[in-house]
Amino acid sequence: MKLLSDLRSEHVLIERLVGSLQTFAAARASGAVDPAAGAAYVAFFRLYAGRYHHAREEGVLFTALVREAEVPGDRGPLAALAADHAALEVLLAAMEPALTGSEPGAAPGDLVLCARQHGAMLLHHIDAENDVLFVESEARLAQASVAELPTREPDAEEAAARDAGAALVDRYPPSDIPGLWRGAGCVACPAYGERCGGIEREWWSELDWQDFHDRAH
Repeated sequence: MKLLSDLRSEHVLIERLVGSLQTFAAARASGAVDPAAGAAYVAFFRLYAGRYHHAREEGVLFTALVREAEVPGDRGPLAALAADHAALEVLLAAMEPALTGSEPGAAPGDLVLCARQHGAMLLHHIDAENDVLFVESEARLAQASVAELPTREPDAEEAAARDAGAALVDRYPPSDIPGLWRGAGCVACPAYGERCGGIEREWWSELDWQDFHDRAH
């Protein structure tokens, strides 16, 4: 399915910008960079990752899953992932003054911690989508006779934000978030057991469980 393939491909660049932001934040805290570059990070995460990427996930993929595959949208994986999108917007807004230097009182040192928090949430979110949601979505939509979903190219602003973000990766090579553990499956998702019971508990029917047991034996 082209939409899912596109979303996975977009995750690659988004992950690289998460790492690049860690490098930039550390340099910004020491005063070693021009804060004007911070505006490009804000534009990338707000316009490309948010208005383009996340909007298509919610407006196209999530909507199709609820309508065609009859999975719940008000709880479980879809609700948890949509809540992540909203929380990431809040974290980005909190980082913006320190990133751009738009407020004299913004402490660049706090940016390192904010960037780590934002990055950790976004990387866990990407793992949950790549390893669980997209796999399950493709199977369920196929069962509902949905072979393709609509997608679109980024508009001029979104494409400019993407291209500027790619240039930032070259300028500030990605670095890891210290202590961040990543893994596959629902149990690796921070929402598991708190805001979501996992895709099996939330989505699977008795027929799904029976098919699972049959294949396991």
